[in-house]
Amino acid sequence: SMTSEFAGLAISVEPGNALYLNTINDNSNFIQDLKRLFCDANITIVSHDVKHDYIILKNAGIDFTAKYYDTSVAYYLLQPEMKNDLTSVAFNILGYRTMDYIPEAKSGQKTMLFSEDAIAKYGERADISLRLYDSLREKLTVEGLSSLMTDIELPFVKVLADMELVGVRVDVGELAVLSRHLTERMKVMEQEVYRLAGMEFNIASPMQVGEVLFGKLGIDKKAKRTKKGGYSTTEDILEKHRATHPIVDYILKIRGLRKLLTTYINALPELINRKTGKIHTSYNQTVTATGRISSTNPNLQNIPVRTDDGREIRRAFIADDGDLFYSADYSQIELRIIADLSGDKDMIESFLSGADIHQATAAKIYGVPIDEVTPDQRRKAKTANFGIIYGISAFGLSERLSIPRAEAKMLIDGYFQSYPQVKSYIEKTIVKAQESGYVTTIKGRKRMLPDINSNNAVVRGYAERNAVNAPIQGSAADIIKIAMVNIARRLDAENFKSRMIMQVHDELVFNVKPDELERLMAMVEYEMGNAYHGHVPLVVSSGIGHNWLEAH
Repeated sequence: SMTSEFAGLAISVEPGNALYLNTINDNSNFIQDLKRLFCDANITIVSHDVKHDYIILKNAGIDFTAKYYDTSVAYYLLQPEMKNDLTSVAFNILGYRTMDYIPEAKSGQKTMLFSEDAIAKYGERADISLRLYDSLREKLTVEGLSSLMTDIELPFVKVLADMELVGVRVDVGELAVLSRHLTERMKVMEQEVYRLAGMEFNIASPMQVGEVLFGKLGIDKKAKRTKKGGYSTTEDILEKHRATHPIVDYILKIRGLRKLLTTYINALPELINRKTGKIHTSYNQTVTATGRISSTNPNLQNIPVRTDDGREIRRAFIADDGDLFYSADYSQIELRIIADLSGDKDMIESFLSGADIHQATAAKIYGVPIDEVTPDQRRKAKTANFGIIYGISAFGLSERLSIPRAEAKMLIDGYFQSYPQVKSYIEKTIVKAQESGYVTTIKGRKRMLPDINSNNAVVRGYAERNAVNAPIQGSAADIIKIAMVNIARRLDAENFKSRMIMQVHDELVFNVKPDELERLMAMVEYEMGNAYHGHVPLVVSSGIGHNWLEAH
C-alpha cells in the first residue's frame, strides 16, 4: 500500500452498476471532490480492503474520515479459517462468480489499468463489495458478532493503517556491523564443522548434511532415508542429536545465524521506503484463525528474542531524531486469561498475591515451600504452565525439557492436582466444542472446529488442542485490540505528537516525544490495564530507550 500509486477509483452506489474514475492525471478539482466524498459523515464507504484504500488515499493527500465497512474483516469473523479474498467471499456468500481479477500494474504497465477489461473488473469489485454489505451484516447479527465487528475490528482497521503509515526507523549502519560480526562467526563455525566431519561439504544442503551426519559419521544407525533417498535433517531431528556429536550443535547454530542474516539483518535495509526512509510493515488483520494479527515485509512477530543474536536485531530499530522508544508489554497475559476463564482459586490467588506464578506452580507440583524452589524446578514448571494448557503430552513435555517421560508425566499430573479447575475447564471446553462445533473468546470471537468429532484420533486431537488454545489466544487478541483502539483514540483526542508504531504479540511500541513521555506512559498503562476486567488484573511492564532493545 505504501508504494502503490493512486491511479484509479471504482465506485458503486447501487447493485449492478459501477463507474471507474481515472485519477492518474492529477486534477485538483477532482481531488477536492474526492476529499469531500471520503470526509462525508453522512455516508458509509464499503470496501473489501479498507486499510489499503485508507493508506493510498492518505498518501495522495486525501483524509478518509467517513464511516467505513470492511467486507473482508466481516467475513473473517464469520469464517476465520477460510480464504477471504473477494472472489471466494462473493461465491460463498452471494453464489456469484467474479471475473478473473487483474493485479495492480507494475512499472511501465500503466496502460493495462485503463483497458476496458481491467476497468470492468475493478468496477465489479466495487459492486460486489456493496452487494456483500447487507448480507454480511445480517450474518454477523445472527452469529452474535456485530459488537465485535463494530466496537473492535472496524476501528482497529484505522489503527493498523495509521501504524503502517508512520513506520519505524532502522539503523542501517548497526545492521551492517551486526552482519559482519555474525558472518565472521559463522565462517569460524563452518571451519570447525569441516574439521569434525573430516571433509568440506555444503552445510546449507540438507541432503549433504544428512549424508555426513548419518552416512559418514553414523550418529544414528537407525536413521531412515526419505522417499527422495536422503536423510531428514529438520531442526526437530537435529535437536534430538545435539548432545550426540558436537558437529550437530555447530550446524544448528550456523542455520540459526544464516536465518537471522537472510531473513532480517541483510533483508531489512532492502525494505526501507525511499520516500520516507522508514520501514512500513504490512499488518494483516484477517490471516490468523485466533484473531491475533500477523505482519509481513518484515514479519515483526518472528524476530527472535530467545537468543542474544536475535535480540540484537532490535538494537537496529531506532526512534526518530530527538525522540525515545517506549515499549509496553502485557505480563503473562495468557496465563492470567486461563486463570480467569477456569476460575481456579489457587491460580487466581497466586496472581493476586503477586507471587511468581512459575515459582508458585513449582512449589505446588514438587510439594516444597515457595522459597525453596530451585531454578531447575521453576524452569520445568514454566514449561508446564505454558505447555499443558495447550494440550502438551507427557512425550512432548519430556522432549521439550529433555527429561524422562515418567518425570514429564509426574509434572503433568502434579500440575492438574495443583490446579484442578484448570483441568475441569479444559475438559468442559472440549465437550462444549464437540456439541457446538466451535469455541469463543471473552468477546465472542469464534473459532470453528469442523474436525472436533473426527473419527481420526490424530485429527481430532489437533482440533481438541485448538479448542483449548483458541479462547486463550483469541481473548489475548481481543484485549490488546481493545487497548490499541482506545490508545489510538486518546492519542488523537489529546493531541499527542507521539505515535504507536509497532505491535508484536502482547507488546506495543511507541515513538515518543520526550516532553510527552510521562503523560503517554500513564495513558498507555491505564488503557492496557483496563482493556478487560476479570478475576485477575492485567499487569503491564514497560521500558524506555533510544532503540527497541533498550526499551524491551
